[in-house]
Amino acid sequence: MSAAAADPAPATSAPGLVTTDLAVGGMTCAACVSRVEKKLARLDGVSAGVNLATGRARVLHPADVPVDELVAAVERAGCTAEPVTERATVAAAPEDSDERLRLLLVALFAVPVIVVSMVPALQLRGWQWACFSSAAFVVTIGSSVFHARAWRALRHATATMDTLVSLGVLASFGWSAYALLFGGAGALGMRMPFSLGADPGGGSHIYLEAAVGVPLFVLCGRLLEGRARARTGSALRSLAELGAKEVCLREDGAERLAPIEQLLPGRQFVVRPGERVATDGVVVEGGSALDLSLLTGESVPVEVGPGAQVTGGTLNVGGTLLVRATAVGADTQLARITALVTDAQAGKARAQRLADTVAGVFVPVVLGIAVCVLGFWLGTGVGWSRSLTAAVAVLVVACPCALGLATPTALLAATGRGAELGVLVRGPEVLESLRRIDTVVLDKTGTLTAGRMALVTSAAADGFEIGAVLRLVGAVEQRSEHPLARALTAAAPQPLPAVTEFLATPGLGVAGTVEGVRVRVVRPEDADLTPALRAALVGAEAAGLTVVVAELDGRAAAVLAVGDTLRPGSYRAVHRLRGMGLTTVLATGDRPGPARAVAEELGISEVHAGASPERKAELVTELRAAGRSVAVVGDGVNDTVALACADLGIALGSGTDAAIGAAGLTLVRGDIESLVTAVELARRTLATIRANLVWAFGYNAVLVPLAAAGLLNPMIAALAMSASSLLVVANSLRLRTWQPARRGQGRARLAG
Repeated sequence: MSAAAADPAPATSAPGLVTTDLAVGGMTCAACVSRVEKKLARLDGVSAGVNLATGRARVLHPADVPVDELVAAVERAGCTAEPVTERATVAAAPEDSDERLRLLLVALFAVPVIVVSMVPALQLRGWQWACFSSAAFVVTIGSSVFHARAWRALRHATATMDTLVSLGVLASFGWSAYALLFGGAGALGMRMPFSLGADPGGGSHIYLEAAVGVPLFVLCGRLLEGRARARTGSALRSLAELGAKEVCLREDGAERLAPIEQLLPGRQFVVRPGERVATDGVVVEGGSALDLSLLTGESVPVEVGPGAQVTGGTLNVGGTLLVRATAVGADTQLARITALVTDAQAGKARAQRLADTVAGVFVPVVLGIAVCVLGFWLGTGVGWSRSLTAAVAVLVVACPCALGLATPTALLAATGRGAELGVLVRGPEVLESLRRIDTVVLDKTGTLTAGRMALVTSAAADGFEIGAVLRLVGAVEQRSEHPLARALTAAAPQPLPAVTEFLATPGLGVAGTVEGVRVRVVRPEDADLTPALRAALVGAEAAGLTVVVAELDGRAAAVLAVGDTLRPGSYRAVHRLRGMGLTTVLATGDRPGPARAVAEELGISEVHAGASPERKAELVTELRAAGRSVAVVGDGVNDTVALACADLGIALGSGTDAAIGAAGLTLVRGDIESLVTAVELARRTLATIRANLVWAFGYNAVLVPLAAAGLLNPMIAALAMSASSLLVVANSLRLRTWQPARRGQGRARLAG
């Protein structure tokens, strides 16, 4: 089984089936894609998805079907194939170099022919024979790649875009040769005007400019198109390049440089300033700041120290770190992100499946139209020259390439851009689902809130100052491991004094002596509260907060209310989702008090508190039954059932592996505001795909009839055909630089 970047995925793997990725060569249009898929599907138990934009095929097949048989099937479709390897990937560079050399040679011979043919003033005595000699080179050697592919397709009883180009070039050159030798066009001193349409020049008119212009413009268009397509997939290559090749291992106090393959879980390695972290791990020694921008899109470096988790591929921009590896190879976060992006670029959107179906019959239909056009014009009595010109223009102007590129190039660019922004999608169907979503079900703990306890409100009794009370309470609580204790310790003024006579009573509280004062932190029911403190207690409990009482030397000194903290971007995210026309629903397993407090803070009207995992799934089912398209956002194991039941599951990257595994979309930063970015990106991507398809279908619907009517010179037709593909790719390429709407600061609040 091979793993390749940006490959098409046929179907979900089943028992007894394996996946093989093939690098497919010779595909020039969506018709080629359809033909390769059909040839592979004829093998028993085999299904395949082919991506024109990446030149890859992902094949799902029984283990007893050898790779050689898959390659042979692709070759029967008129293309070449080989398993995806490092060598196959590197081979693209020499191929690009060959295309540039071919284009340079063709341009050297073709441009003078085009210029002289279009400008009668330059047509000196014998010009047509000089142009004929140059055109002969272009038609034979310069266009050999088209003829070879067309012949290969013909041997397998198929037709491709190269078939159309080859026929157009040979027909133009063949008629020109006939006109020169037998039609009077070879007479010395003959001049020929240029026309944008078919020129009724009788037997003396030649079309050498079309014979050389068609291959020139097609070669130029394909070279530019290939480079643009490569740019759409640059994000995935950037991710792949983050992986380290070497690592500085520390063993027995000594350091040595070793290949990355020698780094195993549990071993320690050194990361110096300016180096990338070799793999996922935990900091053992040192402190630094890590740049996570290429993994999460977060531009601000994150401070790390002993005990902090670090991710492979992040850039060390501060001090030296000693890290203990916790995961290597395919188990690292970088590898998982790369795999998710690869799979996302693998599938096909519904619109692309329609385009591929149309493209599968496109070339035969165009050939039929060209024959009919030739017969029609001959029947009108205009002669072979004009009839052949119209037929050649039909062959050349028809462009299934744009149909094949309309969707995959947009998806390639969008998924790559999403990865840069910290949004990972599993496939094109996720983007389609995200565009249709009208209801978002949000989990509370860990999704809207940080999942960490913090001091929310406090009230001191008369005669006590809250800061002084917190200092004494923090000193006692720092000896406890309870989550509530950590929240109170974090809220206390630093540094904290020492504590003696510490005592922790499970279920009741803690006590200790600090600077001669006996401090107790107890439940409210175990304390004698003043009216003011009791009022504060009632208000805090109504908000769903957890309340404790601080006693100093036996007197109730303060009421301290602790609760979960809202993520800083939660308010703005919910507000923006509503502004996009989405309904937000809060579903949490927490108590009604904290759930209502968060809902009121965020402006969510529909709240389901105390919801078990099963109840969350039932809620999603009910909403879908009511006609809503539902997305569920969660981060925990308890959210996995609801994530799987929804039209679209969305997991936070900071959540559990179970939640991420059940989701179709992952927000790498664990930032709920990234959901807004995902929705905006999905809508922009689908709009780009629609625009591409409208152009691809509309182009052919308009220009093929114009060519059939004799209103297009074949050379102009070739230029239009090349431009159509370039426009589609260029439109998709705009997604690579797309920026989400600027975020505000939101409201950083604390909630119960």
